[in-house]
Amino acid sequence: MNTLRFGTAGTPISSSSRDSISGVERIRELGLQCMEVEFVRGVRMGGETAKKVGNAAAKNDVALSVHAPYYINLNSREVDKVDASRKRILDSAHIGAIFGARGVVFHPAFYHDDPSDKVFGIVKTHLLEMAAQLDDEGIDVLLRPETTGKGSQFGTLIELLEMSAELDGVMPCYDFSHMHAREGAQNSYEEFCGILDKVEDYLGREGLDNMHIHVSGIEYGPKGEKKHLVLEESDMDYRGLIRAFKEYDIRGTVICESPNLEGDALLLQGFYLGL
Repeated sequence: MNTLRFGTAGTPISSSSRDSISGVERIRELGLQCMEVEFVRGVRMGGETAKKVGNAAAKNDVALSVHAPYYINLNSREVDKVDASRKRILDSAHIGAIFGARGVVFHPAFYHDDPSDKVFGIVKTHLLEMAAQLDDEGIDVLLRPETTGKGSQFGTLIELLEMSAELDGVMPCYDFSHMHAREGAQNSYEEFCGILDKVEDYLGREGLDNMHIHVSGIEYGPKGEKKHLVLEESDMDYRGLIRAFKEYDIRGTVICESPNLEGDALLLQGFYLGL
């Protein structure tokens, strides 16, 4: 992707209907350019519907991604929960591939008092196997574990950059709001530039040219993320973030997860285009 596109997490609020086809059409009407299809409670889209969504996206030049169901834990103590987690990721990739999704986003795991290196090894093994399976099946969808917003969750920036540098078919989803909430920092132009420097250090220019990003305002406490907020009602330095995007000439997709989905997506896009 040779541009930076802005869009929403799910169908825009102002869409005439809540289905994904209407969402794609509304994205184009708004002047946005991407949308993340949200499978938050389960993969409930069939193949025929996925084809129609893909046709609508192609017609309207809207780039799609998919968010796998929320309940995923590749480090669960229970084997059936790990198996179910893998199935949710793979099902999301299979349906996403039909409508042309460029990546499947998911929250990878919890630590459960295990050290980071142990969880890293467990998650890496699962992602290696899933990426190989998708490749064998001819499914060209990146697995995108997301930077997480709580200290109990596996998914720091460095964990995911190291994993992505080691595995084909895996790239991070960079949730800048989560990174801010998790550390109570990472919220200035200089810090955002530092994050992008790390992306380039680990993944090269290719990493900056293939970014998938989540942004919103965020409420957080000592344990990290609490809930998403409208950008202007939060302390998120979105202007500094967008300036860093421009400075590093990053490419890919920026998905707004604010409660004011399209309003804040348009705010981000407008500020970016005005620089």
